[in-house]
Amino acid sequence: MRVDLMTREYPPEVYGGAGVHVEYLAAKLRPLADVRVHCFGAPRGEPGVVAYADPAGLAEANAALRTMGVDLEMVAGCAGTDLVHSHTWYANFAGHVAKLLHGVPHVVTTHSLEPLRPWKAEQLGGGYALSSWVERTALEAADAVIAVSEGMKRDVMAAYPAVDPARIQVVHNGIDTEQYAPDRETDVVARLGIDPAAPSVTFVGRITRQKGLPYLLRAAKLLPPDVQLVFLAGAPDTPEIAAEVEGLIDELRATRERVVWVAAMLPKPEVIQVLTHSTVFVCPSIYEPMGIVNLEAMACETAVVATATGGIPEVVADGETGLMVPIEQVADGTGTPLDPERFVGDLASAINELVADPARAAAMGEAGRRRAVAHFSWTAIAERTMDVYRAATRS
Repeated sequence: MRVDLMTREYPPEVYGGAGVHVEYLAAKLRPLADVRVHCFGAPRGEPGVVAYADPAGLAEANAALRTMGVDLEMVAGCAGTDLVHSHTWYANFAGHVAKLLHGVPHVVTTHSLEPLRPWKAEQLGGGYALSSWVERTALEAADAVIAVSEGMKRDVMAAYPAVDPARIQVVHNGIDTEQYAPDRETDVVARLGIDPAAPSVTFVGRITRQKGLPYLLRAAKLLPPDVQLVFLAGAPDTPEIAAEVEGLIDELRATRERVVWVAAMLPKPEVIQVLTHSTVFVCPSIYEPMGIVNLEAMACETAVVATATGGIPEVVADGETGLMVPIEQVADGTGTPLDPERFVGDLASAINELVADPARAAAMGEAGRRRAVAHFSWTAIAERTMDVYRAATRS
């Protein structure tokens, strides 16, 4: 079977969980099928991978329109395939049009949903209407929809009731526990100014509304002064949220010494070492279909404090591999806490609970790695994905 994966992100141009997912899925699918990858950006040297730049004629167009232009070129590039599999709205248009043009099944993996990310209107303007239309059209017509968590499946059914629940299959994200494993070396943390002997609280992620970084920055004011704060946070969605985060970090630096902010997206090996030396990893997301970054921290034997939203509770075992922070959210799709101050306080309390008990945090980290190895293997995920493909080609 020839399978064409369609994605915005693919190494080395990866900035989020969807890109990580496609990277490892493609590698594990190759022994099982003829896999081709179509992605955005600069040319790749990897066999079977084709990258597409923005069409020259759309250079000054809205970002969403440029995305759709790239998608059309992808459609032409996948002629001869048996099945197309698109990831995120950035590639959903390609998958949908390929289904129509080439007469092949279209499988969609939902890593997030546009109706649950209304803040994207800040970034895309009128393009948000286009991205929302693309996603809805693709999901409602898809032969199969893969949700990365049970929470995501519920979100798909709520946002798109026209999608037949029988066509939605849950296949969790995974983790490469050979690559993501504890790194006890100290060269990276020393270069970044992190003291491996001192307690540290770490955030890793993009600066976007859904990741909830401003809530963590406010919670950080309630942490003991000897705790190091490490923020590996870059790629802001908008100038507005970039300015908000910078202002909050400036406030922290004015009152405490140990604040490390790395605005660049670090290579994986460096992130792994930082996670390994962290007392607690914090995921303050207000919208997270699964949260692969929590798995990455767990695989590095780091305790996790995370928001009890979306698919996160399916990954982090509360009280065993970390602590879940409850959140009541506004029912308008934004994920905004009903009581932001309470959420910030609860976040700080959970972090303080583990920082004050490093032995418990260490035990949770060890349990987290065991859970990551036992339940989130990419080999098993690829096999379950192949089952979805086979069912889609038979229907």
